[in-house]
Amino acid sequence: MKIRRALISVSDKTGLVDFARGLEELGVEIISTGGTATLLRQEKVRAIDVSTFTGFPEILDGRVKTLHPKVHGALLYLRGNKQHEAAAREHGIEPIDLVVVNLYPFQATVAKPGVKLAEAIEQIDIGGPSMLRSASKNYQSVAVVVDPADYQAVLEEMRDRDGETTLKLRERLAIKAFLTTAEYDRAIACFLNEKQKTDTSFSLCLPLVSRLRYGENPHQKAALYGNFAEYFEKLHGKELSFNNILDITAAADLIDEFSEPAVAILKHTNPCGVGSDPDLREAWLKAFATDKQAPFGGIIICNRPLDLPVAKAISEIFSEVIIAPEFTPDARALLQKKKNLRLMRALHSAAPNEKPELDLCSVRGGLLVQDKDVAELERIETKVVSQRPPTKQEMAAMIFGWRVVKHVKSNAIVYAGPDRTLGIGAGQMSRVDASRIAVWKAHEAGLSLDDSAVASDAFFPFPDGLIAAAEAGATAAIQPGGSVRDDEVIGAANERNVAMVFTGVRHFRH
Repeated sequence: MKIRRALISVSDKTGLVDFARGLEELGVEIISTGGTATLLRQEKVRAIDVSTFTGFPEILDGRVKTLHPKVHGALLYLRGNKQHEAAAREHGIEPIDLVVVNLYPFQATVAKPGVKLAEAIEQIDIGGPSMLRSASKNYQSVAVVVDPADYQAVLEEMRDRDGETTLKLRERLAIKAFLTTAEYDRAIACFLNEKQKTDTSFSLCLPLVSRLRYGENPHQKAALYGNFAEYFEKLHGKELSFNNILDITAAADLIDEFSEPAVAILKHTNPCGVGSDPDLREAWLKAFATDKQAPFGGIIICNRPLDLPVAKAISEIFSEVIIAPEFTPDARALLQKKKNLRLMRALHSAAPNEKPELDLCSVRGGLLVQDKDVAELERIETKVVSQRPPTKQEMAAMIFGWRVVKHVKSNAIVYAGPDRTLGIGAGQMSRVDASRIAVWKAHEAGLSLDDSAVASDAFFPFPDGLIAAAEAGATAAIQPGGSVRDDEVIGAANERNVAMVFTGVRHFRH
């Protein structure tokens, strides 16, 4: 289909002048609106006002300018259809063969802090999506461009084909336009739904980042969608796998719990060990000491730049991924000697006041959607339920364990000191079994649980879990509380002189 007439109305004017000039050189008549027309004329590109083309002025502060039969008829009538062509002639409708539109910046507007509802509503584009949809519906005859990145491809085809475009290109551009309007409408609906406190439906439209070699297992297909690259940059190593990406996300969520220098080791999204120390190498040694077997092939993350001493210590074991906000040049040079080791730079951490992301979980026939678990432990000193309050050291150990147990699969038990994990039990059907595993792991690692704190992601349903922890050496316990047998559990703690805190917050991880 040869392009003889184009309608251009864009918010993002990147590359527009060169594109319009290229169209003009190919003999294309250009119709335009508002600021787009003004810019083109300033750059000596001839542009006809849409009001001249339609014979109808822009009204209502520009809210109505392209919503006109001479625009949408020009886009929608079927070329070659005798009835459509007769109606077009009868009503003076001249064909528009190319639409170049990008939309009012609604997403950018609502991303600004404190944006008012009225301001956001004014950035809801009506005419732009309408033209995109009309042109896309008739892609057999009409080309539609919503992304400046496609300007060059359109010009190249037109130059090579005497002003024509191929059906394949028009189809690809139409799909992109529909995806754009879908995401635009989704952003509007989500914003208004949040503002008006309604609950209707849930939708997602995310760009493809990459196709993955396979999913959780080799027989499963997989792909990554969204904005993962805004959070992590791969500096070295093999292509990321599906499981790598899950582990990287779990590691980042865990390390975000710590403002002090910390190192965490994870395997299958579960922490193997976490340590904190002003000297990052010491933090690594504390984390690794928790379990020296499980970290093989695991994920290591730290929240401070990774230097050569830490790199030397870490490089003694095989790891799949190492994540840090930065790597010193000598540390990076050493680690890059392992050609398959993936080095990831963490570009972004969760800000304290940042709106929590959503957690999604596929279920048969749909999705479960919930807020991310970002509940913080507040005023812990007021939540003591035992006769004996915890010492300063016990309090620090409880807080450390509580930060970690939140990221361990349920049922979860963590034994901790003030700056390190000592034993971790994850994913057991019985909380007592989780505690037994944590105790066993600590003993295997040669770590004493004497004077440790035990953290439980959910309440102890019976006193036996608390008793087992005390027998293992714990002198403090932190748990949500809420069992019908809380009084019995508190009694067991008091009998054994264990300081205990009820957080009132549960951290299940299924």
